[in-house]
Parts: sequence; structure tokens; C-alpha cells
Amino acid sequence: MYTFHRTRKVLGISLSLILINLAAIMERADENLLPSVYKEVSEAFNAGPSDLGYLTFIRNFVQGLSSPLAGVLVINYDRPAVLTIGILCWAFSTAAVGASQHFLHVGMWRAVNGFGLAIVIPALQSFIADSYKDGVRGAGFGLLSLVGTMGGIGGGVLATIMAGHQFWGVPGWRCAFILMATLSVLIAFLVLVFVVDPRKKASTFHGTGENFDRDELVEKGNTSVSSVWLESWMATKAVIKVPTFQIIVLQGIVGSLPWTAMVFFTMWFELIGFDHSSTAALLSLFAIGCAVGSFLGGVVADRISQAYPHSGRVMCAQFSAFMGIPFSWFLLTAIPQSVSNYYTYAVTLVLMGLTISWNATAANGPMFAEVVPAKHRTMIYAFDRAFEGSFSSFAAPLVGILSEKMFGYDSKAIDPVMGSPREALALSRGLLSMMAVPFGLCCLFYTPLYKIFKRDRENARLASFKEATSKDEEMF
Repeated sequence: MYTFHRTRKVLGISLSLILINLAAIMERADENLLPSVYKEVSEAFNAGPSDLGYLTFIRNFVQGLSSPLAGVLVINYDRPAVLTIGILCWAFSTAAVGASQHFLHVGMWRAVNGFGLAIVIPALQSFIADSYKDGVRGAGFGLLSLVGTMGGIGGGVLATIMAGHQFWGVPGWRCAFILMATLSVLIAFLVLVFVVDPRKKASTFHGTGENFDRDELVEKGNTSVSSVWLESWMATKAVIKVPTFQIIVLQGIVGSLPWTAMVFFTMWFELIGFDHSSTAALLSLFAIGCAVGSFLGGVVADRISQAYPHSGRVMCAQFSAFMGIPFSWFLLTAIPQSVSNYYTYAVTLVLMGLTISWNATAANGPMFAEVVPAKHRTMIYAFDRAFEGSFSSFAAPLVGILSEKMFGYDSKAIDPVMGSPREALALSRGLLSMMAVPFGLCCLFYTPLYKIFKRDRENARLASFKEATSKDEEMF
């Protein structure tokens, strides 16, 4: 009988993690949809780069402001239910964007999309943090990023290819949004029915310590509104005052700017003259490089942190951030912007993706899990997304503004078929401005963690031990 229950537990964890990774795939695919069809949206609504940048800004800004809500919800409800709510939010808004006939409506639904993502992403991250131990947590985050990026590839390629066709008289980019929304609803149903919160599993097989905290957090029987907000406020204060959190958020604010600016890569390659298929292939190679790199970074950091437990992850993060500087310069400036350089772009994008994508999996995600008690993990991921998302959301419109006002981008001069080398050059200069410098600052801002992380890690372990001891005494 014991063997049967043990086997069922292992299978249950595997199924839950599979569905969580599927949710991550759909989340990243949804994020990549609009940037993949920027050119078509620009033509449909007569919008320039700054207008398109505002669409990304609206979604990211709302996502950042709404992220703390995920921490509040997870304190009082099972994460599968929270994830389902968020997935349905983004599914509905994605379908609405595909059906919108006015640019203002697109902006409104992008805001709703940001709200859904704000609920989902921190809950996914804390789910992974609770499902893996300290020594392999980097690999866990790396796997989540790997499969999520594959979803981004699928969403981007699907939208880019479909954008060049019409289906039953409907533009292909609109059909891509409707299709993605339908698949997201299916994933939401599967998550709600089959995923089990690891906090419940932990409390079933263990009765004390950290697992008791997790079980206690999802009990809802006697929870009043005042106690909900009190618990949320206590968790917020506990998270914000951690110096490691402050440092990682500071680097993340500038470090996420280049990634937000990269939403213009699709438009940039098409302006150079690449067709939809070639553009999709190039961006897929970059995404594959990022996917493998994020997993590789997590594994490498796990290994190095065994030898250097307090500095190994920081070293990996600084290496990755620094590599963004030469690669940004080479991609956007050194390579002549011509379709004849397809293979040069391809190799550069793969190598760039392999090296610049380590930070979240090698350092940020695992380090967050080690500097606060388990019950505050969703809150720390939520506030990280709140600060980083809110500030990085300015990158996309800034790229558009710089390209138009400083480097002479003119949306009226674009050939819908052949693109425009002049406008491609202007856009690349705007991209470089929002990539090279932020990557350098990101690398620099990690430095204080060499001293601070060790102290915060030890404080969190001591606090967890004391709390577990006091709960054991109360039980007996």
C-alpha cells in the first residue's frame, strides 16, 4: 500500500510539472504574438514604432503594477486556481486583440493581457521554487525557461508565418491570436483539474517545519478579510526589506530594458528585407539559443555554487550580462544590414542567445528562493516582476521615439514588400541605445551581492529554523 501511494505521489508531481511547463509554453507564446506581427499591425492601424512601443509599454506596465496581487492570491488560494484565473484573463484578451478594429481597443486589451500575466508568472516561479531543492533549483528554473522559450518560438513562428496569409478572408495575424487564445483556454482547464499545489503534497507527507507553513497558508476555513490583508502586508514588508531582493531588483530594472527592446527584432529584420519565413527562422534560432542558454546557465550555476555557495551564482550572472555588450554591438552595428548576410545573423543570434540568457535561471530565481521563508516566495517573485516590469516597460516606446526623433525613422517611407534599409538602420540605432548600456549597468549592479547574499541567506535559514522549532513546540 505504501509503495502504491508513493508511486502515485511521484506520478502526480510529474503530471503537475508537465502541465506547469505547458502553461509556461503558452505564456511565452502569448508574449511573442504581437511583436511577431508588428509590421502587419503597423499597416492595419497606420501605427509607427513609437505607437507599437506603447502597446508593449501598456501591457508591461499593467503587468508590473498588478504583480503583487499574485502574492496576495497565493497566500489564500491554491496556485492551480490562481494560475487558471490568470490564463483565462490572457486568453480572453488575446482573442479580443485579434478581433479589434481600432488601435485604441488593441491598447485596452493589451492592458488586460498584462493583468493576466501578472497573476501567472510569479505563481509559476514559486511553484518551481517549491518543487526543487536548493542544489538543483537552477536546473528547475532553467527547464521552465527552456520549455517556455520553445513556446515563444512556436508562438512567434506561427504568428510570423500566418501573418503572410489570409484564412477565409481574415488576415492571418488575427487568426493566430484567435488560435492561441483557444489553446490557452484548454491549458487553463487542464491546470485547474490536474495540477496539485506542492504545498499540499508536502503537508501530506510531512507534518512540521517549512511544509507545515505551506499547508497553513492554503487553509481557508477561518480566514477573514482583515487577516488576509494583514498577512499580505507582513509578507510585503518581509520581502522588500531584504537587501538581496533590493539589489536584484535594481539590476533587473536596467537588465530587463534590452529584452523589452528586442520586441522590435521582427520588424527590424523585415525592414532589412527578409521575408516572413526568413525572419521567423532567424528569431527561432535566437530563441533556441536563449532556451538552451537559460537551461545551461542554471546547470552551470548549480555546479559552481557547490564550490562557491555565496558567489558562484553572482559570477555567472555578471558573465551573462557582460556578454550582452559585444553581441549587441556586433549584431546591430558590425554586420552590414543586408539579406545577403543571413548566415552571419543566424550564427550571431544563436551565440548571443546562448550567453546572454543566464541571469534569471542562474541567479535571480534560485537566490530569491534562498533569502526568504518558503511562504514568502510567491510574494518576492511578484514584487520582482512589479518593479522590473513597470520600469522596463518604458524601453519599447523609447526605442520607437529614439528611432523616429533622433535617427530619422519614417514609417511612410516603408515598402510593404521590400522593406526599407534606411528605416532599418534608424531602428537598429535605437535598439543599440537601449541594449548595450543597460547590459553594462546590469553587470555592474550585481557586484554588491558578493557580500550581501551570504548574510541574507543565513538570516533566512535561521528564521525558518526558529519558526519551525516554535511550531513543533506548539504541536507538542
